[in-house]
Amino acid sequence: QVQLVESGGGLVQAGGSLRLSCAASGRTFSSYAMGWFRQAPGKEREFVGVINWSGGATYYADSVKGRFTISRDNAKNTVYLQMNSLKPEDTAVYYCAAKLTGRYSSGRYVGKDEYDYWGHGTQVTVSS
Repeated sequence: QVQLVESGGGLVQAGGSLRLSCAASGRTFSSYAMGWFRQAPGKEREFVGVINWSGGATYYADSVKGRFTISRDNAKNTVYLQMNSLKPEDTAVYYCAAKLTGRYSSGRYVGKDEYDYWGHGTQVTVSS
């Protein structure tokens, strides 16, 4: 069982930056790919990006590529989402998710149904 807790959300002006964190419980964090998703009001939850077990491979949605960066610190059981050049359309609840892959996997897990565990989300609001 893995428990995920997101933090770092808030209100920011367009063009600003935020860094989200997702702290995971458990001793096998490095066996999981970690994804970030977001859900705006009235919309489906959508893929933002994913990082593999080692941090050596990342993949992003086109809408955030070049602005968002995912990283992880396996010693701290934490994954990060650095968001720069934020736009009003980035406003959403942001969720982190964990998928058990074992080591040596660099798959692009973009579907929300592929993930095993979810956090409760953190609100990001970007004002224009």
